[in-house]
Amino acid sequence: MAEHTRTECLLFPGIFSKPVVAQFDQRQGSSDGGAILLKAADCRLGLTGALAACLEDQRQAGKVRHELRELLTQRVMAIAGGYEDANDAARLASDPVHKLLVGRDPIEGEDLASQPTLSRFENAPKRQHLFRLAEVLAERVIERHRRRLKGRVRRITIDLDPTDDPTQGAQQLSFFNRHYETWCYLPLVGFLTFNDEAEQHLFTAVLRSGKAVAWRGDRAILRRLLKKLRRAFPGAQIRIRLDGGFAEPELLDYLDAQPDVE
Repeated sequence: MAEHTRTECLLFPGIFSKPVVAQFDQRQGSSDGGAILLKAADCRLGLTGALAACLEDQRQAGKVRHELRELLTQRVMAIAGGYEDANDAARLASDPVHKLLVGRDPIEGEDLASQPTLSRFENAPKRQHLFRLAEVLAERVIERHRRRLKGRVRRITIDLDPTDDPTQGAQQLSFFNRHYETWCYLPLVGFLTFNDEAEQHLFTAVLRSGKAVAWRGDRAILRRLLKKLRRAFPGAQIRIRLDGGFAEPELLDYLDAQPDVE
């Protein structure tokens, strides 16, 4: 709000016995105070720090103004707050709450990264970095619930499902999907459910082209996940729920060979 130079005032005549005036003249203001709860959750889980550790910074050190951890945290917090477009960075760069979320002083701290900087950051990771990011996300989810449930897990349910992500413009790998009747990506998302709890917990999201078949990448995800689950929850029965789009022989043969999977 630093760019606003005119003070807005609200008068409430005839409502109270004494005059009441509200003035909005605070230069450093934000409408995203609730995001502090996200910061508290991240500090407890250590998620953005663990994800940032998977990335490799190949920039010239003398020209770096925004560390990888700051860029990652800025992007994650913005998306979680409803600012999914990186273009929003221009008006959020000086927002005191968003600066606080990345660890900068909300008043004196340097402004956050611009949209071009965020776009370069998003396109910099290589395949091995993305793979490790997915591994860390699953590991953090599993470890959190291992501690929460203290080993009292009888059954774990894995849900895999493709979902359409409509696109606009000419993004790379965006194709027209006849089933969803739109140009889109078709990411594969996975959730874990423990015992008879109703809540599902996201453990993976794999971006795929708009023409990807439902089962593309499913066995690779399940092989890695089952190994982690068996190590964290020995003796737990594992149930896998898939829709008809996953009915391909190789996957069914793989599942039949798993003794603890139903």
